Amino acid sequence: MTDNKKRPNPIDIHVGSRIRLRRNMVALSQEKLGERLGITFQQVQKYEKGTNRVGASRLQAIAAILNVPPAYFFEDAPREDGQTPMGFQEDAAMPLVPDFMTSTESLQLSRAFMKIRDTKVRRKILDLVKTLGADDSEPS
Repeated sequence: MTDNKKRPNPIDIHVGSRIRLRRNMVALSQEKLGERLGITFQQVQKYEKGTNRVGASRLQAIAAILNVPPAYFFEDAPREDGQTPMGFQEDAAMPLVPDFMTSTESLQLSRAFMKIRDTKVRRKILDLVKTLGADDSEPS
């Protein structure tokens, strides 16, 4: 049981990763978020890593600052029994999604992609990315 105290709870890790994801999406630094919450950026880091649990009132404040409902932080969260959430399809690539979505490259790619107004061009780009990212063992 003492080993559990050393490891962050999977829900806390998930909530923290969603805070980091949304904070990066709105281009807000840990320092700025901390200032608006009245805490240090180190505390924000601990929340984002899941090291420290986010209390309900603090989560509500974070949601307001990041302009999302509090439920946003729990979307696709793991269940207590280790099963995937309802309506969530298991995918080998899914563990990479939070890491990818918080990278500088993904944010730049997302912003540039959303600036493309022509939906046909966007679909062609998506097809290109799927082709480039396809595993050689997958049928085309």
